[in-house]
Amino acid sequence: MILEVAVIVLFLFWAGTLAMFLAYIRGQKLIAAQQAQGDAQRDQRIKDLGRRVDNYQDGNVRMGEELQELRALVEPLPDKLTRLEQRDPKSLSFDQAAKLVGMGASVDELTQSCGLTQAEAELMSKVHKN
Repeated sequence: MILEVAVIVLFLFWAGTLAMFLAYIRGQKLIAAQQAQGDAQRDQRIKDLGRRVDNYQDGNVRMGEELQELRALVEPLPDKLTRLEQRDPKSLSFDQAAKLVGMGASVDELTQSCGLTQAEAELMSKVHKN
């Protein structure tokens, strides 16, 4: 009888251990699946961020190229402006009139100081007051 009780106790112990082992294995599989899912999400996020960085770099390269083109266009402008101002004295008086209107000059002051006609002075006053 003691032998039978010992066998039953050992069987119950073995069954309990087996049940705990199987529960542990299921838990580990669940953890592994969650980790795999997390890894897949992380990898996808890394790929998305890599694409965004590539797009950002491409945009910066294009912007740099466009800035170089703009620099090439703008670089000669000061010289051209100086030549134009020296060549056409009337354009200089229009520039002066615009500055004077910005400082609050009246139409009469524009005609006297810049040599503009009454109509030109009125037009400059209306255009550059706003």
